[in-house]
Amino acid sequence: MNGNIARIVDQFKQSWSEELEDDAIVRACQEAGHQWRERELGPVATVKMFLLQILFGNVACEFVPHLAGKDVTGSAYCTARGRLPLEALQTLLSRCTTKMAACVRDTGLWLGHRLFLIDGSGFSMSDTPELQKHFGQPPGQAAGCGFPTAHWLALVHFGSGLFQKVITSALRTSELSGVAQMHPELEAGDVLLGDRAFSSYGHVALLMLRSLHGIFRAHAKLIIDFTPERPHAIPGKGKSGCQPGRPRSKWISSAGPLDQIVEWFRPVEVPAWLTAEAWAALPATLRIRELRYTIARPGFRVRTVTLLTTLLDPQRYPKEKLAEAYGRRWTIETCLKHLKTTMKMDILRCLTVRGVQKELTMFLLVHNLVRMIVLEAAQRQGVPPERISFVDALRWLATAQPGDALPDLVVLSHRPGRIEPRVRKRRPKDFPVMKKPRTVLQQELLAQRLAS
Repeated sequence: MNGNIARIVDQFKQSWSEELEDDAIVRACQEAGHQWRERELGPVATVKMFLLQILFGNVACEFVPHLAGKDVTGSAYCTARGRLPLEALQTLLSRCTTKMAACVRDTGLWLGHRLFLIDGSGFSMSDTPELQKHFGQPPGQAAGCGFPTAHWLALVHFGSGLFQKVITSALRTSELSGVAQMHPELEAGDVLLGDRAFSSYGHVALLMLRSLHGIFRAHAKLIIDFTPERPHAIPGKGKSGCQPGRPRSKWISSAGPLDQIVEWFRPVEVPAWLTAEAWAALPATLRIRELRYTIARPGFRVRTVTLLTTLLDPQRYPKEKLAEAYGRRWTIETCLKHLKTTMKMDILRCLTVRGVQKELTMFLLVHNLVRMIVLEAAQRQGVPPERISFVDALRWLATAQPGDALPDLVVLSHRPGRIEPRVRKRRPKDFPVMKKPRTVLQQELLAQRLAS
């Protein structure tokens, strides 16, 4: 079979490659309770063909047998793919990622800590009643005029770019509703980087209960005042808690210019993503560090950034280092771009919820495989992993034959401070946006034809 994935990656002699061998695929299917007859398209062959399909940009099922050198129809492959249990594919992804994470454990450490990035995103899919009911579509679109869109929360290891865990849910889902499920993937001392959505009291408290650290952008509604010994309001304390314009935190000490340690008070209102019992079990106060800095480099839209962090020691964690760490949060945007644009995951093709989940699982598995290729090439070529072309690694993995040695991959130019406007040069087709269901528009066209 062209592109025998397991045998290609086996040349790296790493434990993670064993999880894609034939025996590992069979074992995962058996553990999922899957029963099958030995045939041309058994679980092993089907999983490998599924990997090839994703590697080549999620091509049509009709083309996959040609890629794999199989004398079967695209319909037969599609049926065989439908028989694969979702649980087996998720097991393969989980086991591979666990082994990969162990191999890259000390890659990209920051002041002795592992960095993890968290962010939300979304992807579109085919317009079917099942997918519409399960995921929903963006607001402002009439029924029948939009496509189902899923919300997903991703956790990425900074040093390697591996997706550690992804949670998929309906479009109108708060990013914080699934964040607690990400915490078991981390270990004490790990640092989580996120945007404003993750800087809430509840999330920071849950991190601290697990001895985890966080660096987050301060929410726009949070009142921060760097005046020493300034007055403050206390939530739930009558008039003292209802003074507009005052911070809801107590000033403790200064850690430098525009850098301070404060004590947060637990808000009275229970957030929708936590139960009242879980909220009451959180600490009544938290010690948090607030800091503000200015970005002097060109190319950034925001000049002033205010951060919150649980790393309180200004000697071990200077403001400059915290700003540098938060700047690495944008790495997750590159990972999402490669997954959704380079690998063409922005629009999934399956027509059922389980089918969409299977597609997403295989996309994540292939992405992590490519990341391991990038890391191996970076080590051999003596450059940072971010300098190795993801596209070149993807193409090599898609076209390499069993036994092919990993060649030198393309090294990207180092262009710090590069300015690129967020605009499109190529104009889209000048067609109006669909605002009525297709059946209604067809009837209107027929009525116009009859009237003429």
